[in-house]
Amino acid sequence: MRWNLRLAAANRGIWKASELQRMLAEHGLKISAGKMSGLWSGEPASIKLDDLDVICAVLGCGVEEVLIAEPDKVKRADEPAEHQPAVVSSGGPSVMPRRRDGRSLPPV
Repeated sequence: MRWNLRLAAANRGIWKASELQRMLAEHGLKISAGKMSGLWSGEPASIKLDDLDVICAVLGCGVEEVLIAEPDKVKRADEPAEHQPAVVSSGGPSVMPRRRDGRSLPPV
């Protein structure tokens, strides 16, 4: 999925995150400046469906305008991986991490 909030807002004449943040607050969705920055500038890690409802109501759009499906990016589990880089070994001993206080590390 591709997050498209900024373009959806711009299509409605909303050019600043603070303006959308104020409009969302008027509809009962209070978002911190940090979270609003994440929503405005990129791909949020998660979003509540209730919050998405408020965003769509404020913008007057459907979910499909804010979240754009990208089915071409989905791979089947049985498809071979594309050109994975090979791990190059120097042939020397492997590095073992050690604690500075002399205690041993927990078992792996």
